[in-house]
Amino acid sequence: MSDKANAITIGGLAKAAKVHVETIRYYQRRGLLPEPQRPPGGIRRYGDADIDRLTFVKTAQQLGFSLDEISDLLRLEDGTHCQEASTLAEHKLRDVREKIERLEKIENALGKMVDRCHAQQGNISCPLIESLHEGVSTAEDAR
Repeated sequence: MSDKANAITIGGLAKAAKVHVETIRYYQRRGLLPEPQRPPGGIRRYGDADIDRLTFVKTAQQLGFSLDEISDLLRLEDGTHCQEASTLAEHKLRDVREKIERLEKIENALGKMVDRCHAQQGNISCPLIESLHEGVSTAEDAR
């Protein structure tokens, strides 16, 4: 395996893909990245296909896909399963929109608490701390 297609070590692969060596090993254990055969007395070698696969995994992670979801996407990567891949993406998009909605509610609740803090004058208890002790009504607003 001395051809140029499989010429780099795991360290070189990690550097090329901008990940840690342990990340590569973890992905191999999870089945996201194949582990090349070790030649007798030699070192495993990786190539461009491995860099591409790692790039795929990292890009999918940045889009919010879990490793299990990425595994599903990798099984569909031959291009003949576009509808299934689209369905996975639609589910992810729905999840992201729900998270955004929850975060906006949290932002609103925190904004109200901060406004109450800024409106307070004198030496009395902090409205933010008070709201956190009250719990239920504030937490309900954030959901």
